[in-house]
Amino acid sequence: MQNLPHLTHIRSFEAAARHLSFTLAAEELNYTQAAISAHIRSLEDYLGRPLFVRKARSLELTGLAQAYLPGIRRALQQIDDATEAVVTRTHDRAVVISCPISLAENWLAARVARFLRDHPDFSVTLNGLIWSDRRGEPADLAIAMKRPSEVDPGDQLLKRDRLSVVCAPGYAVDGVPLAAPEHLARADLIHILTRQDNWGAVAVEMGLEGLDLQGGVRTNSSNIALEFAANGLGCVAVTRDLAGPYLERGVLIEPFPCAVESPWNYYLVASGQPLKPAARLFRDWLIGQAGG
Repeated sequence: MQNLPHLTHIRSFEAAARHLSFTLAAEELNYTQAAISAHIRSLEDYLGRPLFVRKARSLELTGLAQAYLPGIRRALQQIDDATEAVVTRTHDRAVVISCPISLAENWLAARVARFLRDHPDFSVTLNGLIWSDRRGEPADLAIAMKRPSEVDPGDQLLKRDRLSVVCAPGYAVDGVPLAAPEHLARADLIHILTRQDNWGAVAVEMGLEGLDLQGGVRTNSSNIALEFAANGLGCVAVTRDLAGPYLERGVLIEPFPCAVESPWNYYLVASGQPLKPAARLFRDWLIGQAGG
C-alpha cells in the first residue's frame, strides 16, 4: 500500500485515544493542541471516516477507532521494542575509558585502534586527563599512574614500565654528543613536575652524583617534556611507553642503554561497581595487549 499515514499522526491518534483529550496528548508528545488536532484530521481524511466524536468538553471513540486502536498499539509497541533493542545493543558495545592524556596519545590510542579493527561493532570513547584532573568524566574503565604506596584495594596492575633517558639526535653536552650516563651531570635536564622522582630513580640506579635536579625547563606534562627534548632543550627521563612513538619517528633517541624500573606504573582503578560486559571484554583484551 502506497502513501500510508505518517507515523507522527498515528502516535497522535494513539495518545489522544488513550487520554481522550487532545490537550493531554499534546503535552505528552510535546506538540501544540492544534498540531494534534491537525494530525487526527489528516488521519481521518486518509481513512475517510471520523475517529472521534467531538463534544463540547470531551471526546469519544467511534466504532472505527475502537477497532483500529488495538492494532495500532501493537504496531507502535513493536516499533518501540525494535528501537530499544537496537539502542541497547549499541550501548552494550560502548566503552568509555579515562586515563592520563600522555598515555592516551602515546600508547592507548594505538591499542584502541587495534581493538576496533578486531571488534568493529564496538564504540570506544577515550578521555585523556591532565594530572590535576583527578576525577574527569564518568568512565567504564579508568587507568591511573600510581606509586606502589598509592595503590588501593581492588586496583589491578595493567603493566610495568621502565624509564628511558631520551634526547634529540645530535644533542650535545659541552660540544660532545650525549653518549654516556656520566654526561648527565653537565646536561640540561628536563623535569616533569608530576614525575619529579624519575631523575632520582635514574641517578640511584646508575650511581650518578651531581645531577641538577633544580635547573632546566619544567612542565607538568610528559608530552610537553618530550616535545622540549625533541626541540633540543635537553634530555628527559620518561617511561618507555610514552617515549616509544618519538623513538619510532626518529625525533628522539636513547643516547645510551637505560632500563631503570619506573617509580610509577599504570593501574586499572577499581570503581566499586561491576563492569558491564563490553567494558570487561575490553579490559581483559587490554591486559593481554599490555606487553605489546
